Amino acid sequence: MKILGIDPGTTRLGYGILTVQGSKIIVQDYGIIGYQAGTPPERLKAIYNGLTKLIKKHQPDRIGIEQLFFYKNQKTAMRVSQAHGVAMLTASLAGVPVAEFTPAQVKQAVSGYGSADKQQVQRAIKMVLGLKEIPKPDDAADALAVALTCSLGNK
Repeated sequence: MKILGIDPGTTRLGYGILTVQGSKIIVQDYGIIGYQAGTPPERLKAIYNGLTKLIKKHQPDRIGIEQLFFYKNQKTAMRVSQAHGVAMLTASLAGVPVAEFTPAQVKQAVSGYGSADKQQVQRAIKMVLGLKEIPKPDDAADALAVALTCSLGNK
């Protein structure tokens, strides 16, 4: 099974792709789709185009997306919500099933502690996926954590 994990953000969207073969989990790809923060139509189009290319290239069986949980800044929340919505739409148009996860669910699944900090989650990702270093940028590491959560059958 191939899983695409997505971490939507205001200026970039992290992605991570894992292949699960029995108990073996293989990292296929990870990175970011960058876009302009201040131009909503172009930004949303960049998300759609970037995700469409990833889906066509990797043909995931399932997509996991981190849910917007809480932001103090309403403007930030709106931008992340837009990115989340475009990711959901892109997955739906591609016919790929989507699972959504809260940050606490991802932290719990990856590190065993729902209140883990970012560094704890990143170290857990490195260890569990057998990587030589913590994936950079943070958005890509977070997306791998979402993909890993999705691979574990968490809903």
